[in-house]
Amino acid sequence: MYTRKLILVAFMAIITNFSYGQKSAPPNWFNLDPKADKAPGVSTEKAYKELLKDKPSKTVVVAVIDGGTEVNHEDLKDVIWVNKNEIAGNGIDDDKNGYVDDVNGWSFIGGKDTNVVEDSYEITRVYTMYKKKYATTDPLKIEQDAKSDYQKYLSVKKEYEEKYAEQKRMLEIYETIKNVINKVIKETGTDKPTEKQLANIKFENPMENQFLNMIKGFAKKGTSLKPLADELDGPIDYFAKGIKFGYNQEFNPRVLIGDNYDDVNERFYGSNYVSGPKGEHGTHVAGIIAAVRTNDIGMKGVADNVRIMVLRVVPDGDERDKDVANAIRYATDNGASIINMSFGKSYSPYKVAVDDAIKYAQSKDVLMIHAAGNDSKNTDTLPNFPTDKFEDGKESDSWIEVGASNWKSGKYIAAPFSNYGATNVDVFAPGVDIYSCVPFSAYDTYNGTSMAAPVTAGVAAIIRSYYPQFTAAEVKQIIMASAIPVKGNVIIPGAKAGKKKLFLFGGKPKTIPMKSLCRTGAIVNVYSAVKMAESRSKK
Repeated sequence: MYTRKLILVAFMAIITNFSYGQKSAPPNWFNLDPKADKAPGVSTEKAYKELLKDKPSKTVVVAVIDGGTEVNHEDLKDVIWVNKNEIAGNGIDDDKNGYVDDVNGWSFIGGKDTNVVEDSYEITRVYTMYKKKYATTDPLKIEQDAKSDYQKYLSVKKEYEEKYAEQKRMLEIYETIKNVINKVIKETGTDKPTEKQLANIKFENPMENQFLNMIKGFAKKGTSLKPLADELDGPIDYFAKGIKFGYNQEFNPRVLIGDNYDDVNERFYGSNYVSGPKGEHGTHVAGIIAAVRTNDIGMKGVADNVRIMVLRVVPDGDERDKDVANAIRYATDNGASIINMSFGKSYSPYKVAVDDAIKYAQSKDVLMIHAAGNDSKNTDTLPNFPTDKFEDGKESDSWIEVGASNWKSGKYIAAPFSNYGATNVDVFAPGVDIYSCVPFSAYDTYNGTSMAAPVTAGVAAIIRSYYPQFTAAEVKQIIMASAIPVKGNVIIPGAKAGKKKLFLFGGKPKTIPMKSLCRTGAIVNVYSAVKMAESRSKK
């Protein structure tokens, strides 16, 4: 049974997103300067104009581990990494690295003739694994040494069932909202109905009538309902796919790849089709890092002397630990000095394999940058993998965890969706209304810590390009030490006003110091990072 609170939150989330989408961030805002341009960007343009002009630089390879990147995009084709030791299309592993025709990178979720598009969520895979082992077990007959494992099964089972049920509830709610709007438009003959027209419409379903009452509020303002209905297609598709694929215990696309999935140490599988059947996310990420700055088309990336190595491991669903570990190793072995990872999940059954790959990359002086996630959760207490915290208790010194900041400054500077953590998140960077590349040489605006990570990767690429003497750990230290502190309290991501009045309905949200959201309490900044690098390079 649906509670009024759940319905209100679902409806208001859509309205908030819809309304927010009608407001425009300043163009190229993430590259602008907080003081000179009155936009809380990372001062990229100011750095190039005042500090980097005519300064020599070294080409830096940045690996984008993602869902695929369009290598022929008009704003990216000139900055895509090319494996000069590989002859394209000859079907031979010319450079003997174990990957045939890996000209621009590699896909670890591609097969010989097809590619993985959708996959299940990791909690589904973990639950299925435990279920095979314990579903028919009598709890009274569990051996002592298996009791801890059995309790994990019960915990995962409970979480899986709750999330699956919530997925179904949310799908029904969003579909109901759209049905109500469509019926209103059909019966009134307009997408801007008057209060008088709405007064004659009734539904048998109480939930539908609740949404109808909310829609009446739009009538008073003369708001068009058609764009709002269109905005619902995204979440409806998301929740429908979650049921069909993400939480489907029977769905296993891994057979398309042809690897031995149970062998987590297996490395040589996949295909060279790196653009992917769905490369929107990875293309957007790559554009933020390195879209050509001097061609007067599209947009400007952060870094100006970069080559993007494309590594595909992320489907619609959760990436798999084996693929993540192999992508990190591939990037490291083939010349990347920075790795961007704009993905994450709450379970990591083969974490040790990923830990080993991270340690390997660290030993080769590779800087890894990871998005903190978009669940408005505190990752100091709730997990988000992969992470720089190893199973053996140690921590990587070549890893930066990034939260998302807003183009609205002051108390609104932390993006409302961003994960945070005073210990586990290092810095924040622009991640709201970020305009960048998407497939078919097009451009679009996305939100997410997925956008904040590549902004930071771009900053790191500038430091490694203009000051190549610094190690990965030193670049991390420079980025963190030079980040611009946020003064005053900020609204905590996901904050509500209290039990009686939700923030979305006009209540006063909870605010905390930025230091409570990340280690530095600060936003990354190119200009100050370059100044610090220049100063340290002379010592």
